[in-house]
Amino acid sequence: MNETPSQIGPEGIRYDFQDGCRVSLPPGKWHIELRDRLTQTVIFAGANEGGLVCSTKKYHVPFSFRITREGQTVFAHDMALRGHTVLIDMHLGGIGDHLAWMGHVEAFAALHGCHVLCLVRPGMAALFAGCNEAITITDDVSCLEEDYYARYKVLIFFNDTNRDHQPTDYRQVGLGVSGAYILGLPPKDRRPSIAIAPGGPPMEEPYVCIATQATGHNKYWNNPFGWAEIIPYLKKRGFRVVCIDRDRVQGNGTIWHHIPHGAEDMTGSLPLSERARWLKHAAFFIGLSSGLSWLAWAAGCPVVMISGFTEPFNEFETPYRVINRNVCNGCSNDVTIEFERQNYFWCPRHANTERDFECTKMISSAHVEQVIEELLAGQGIAC
Repeated sequence: MNETPSQIGPEGIRYDFQDGCRVSLPPGKWHIELRDRLTQTVIFAGANEGGLVCSTKKYHVPFSFRITREGQTVFAHDMALRGHTVLIDMHLGGIGDHLAWMGHVEAFAALHGCHVLCLVRPGMAALFAGCNEAITITDDVSCLEEDYYARYKVLIFFNDTNRDHQPTDYRQVGLGVSGAYILGLPPKDRRPSIAIAPGGPPMEEPYVCIATQATGHNKYWNNPFGWAEIIPYLKKRGFRVVCIDRDRVQGNGTIWHHIPHGAEDMTGSLPLSERARWLKHAAFFIGLSSGLSWLAWAAGCPVVMISGFTEPFNEFETPYRVINRNVCNGCSNDVTIEFERQNYFWCPRHANTERDFECTKMISSAHVEQVIEELLAGQGIAC
């Protein structure tokens, strides 16, 4: 992003709304006032003899500014995105982050009548490209070097104590709606439009998809008997059980997680649109607080989510959430705890004790079975 604002005003004044409101003034005797039009709040006012004035808030705010000289207005402008190209950058987020936030990007483009250029992480562009004519999807980071009327970064910001990059801490509101807050939208789940590979159901028999791998040990179903008991149960209920993780084996140090015994192996680096095809036609999906659960939700597949690490409000709403409130839980959304992203074995309350990771160790297969039975009853499938 150029240090000089992209838009040209009168008398050498330049401005834009890239990472907040930016106004550049040439040398002179100026007075500038920045306002938040939604709250009718003056957020900055002062004399200026030339230089760059920037808002501290970088997320979406309906800014306006007025520049005067000797009491006379020289230039005033209300931010209006309609007809402009707006960059939304979320390429540093994970797979689940993208799926959580792309629906908000679509709503943003529709609300403001603007064209959005959305920068995503490598491997995600094909899942979203062409799904919404108001949005161009790219994974080419060179677009960050271009100038725009406005740009926003949608990301989880850790240690943003002043709330300069996000109006509220994601731990308080959940990953799913944090993007809505950054983009100035009402907080609610917004399912994204995704590309689903053609071909219809991949098998004739009824089947269930599962995903057992995650990016941290705290996200796994750490009950050692969990998957070993749930897979035979699913087979007795008449389902083939297909594992759609990318990796058959994943872990860190001395702890490694393998594809569960008895699951059919569909692991590998398949396109996400192909994963979405399997999920679209599955009876349901069983997973963790991970990207494939978000993909199942986006594909319209009922999701049984096993997670004690996160609070249920952290993800999309599903009536089939499995959490045990009788043991330690929800540390990921505890605002008194700083998440250690590089610590694969992060367990902030009970690390190196017999209670570590009890949030999922103590989720029983019987509990999961009970939730599945509720799901099947809702689909009209008898016991």
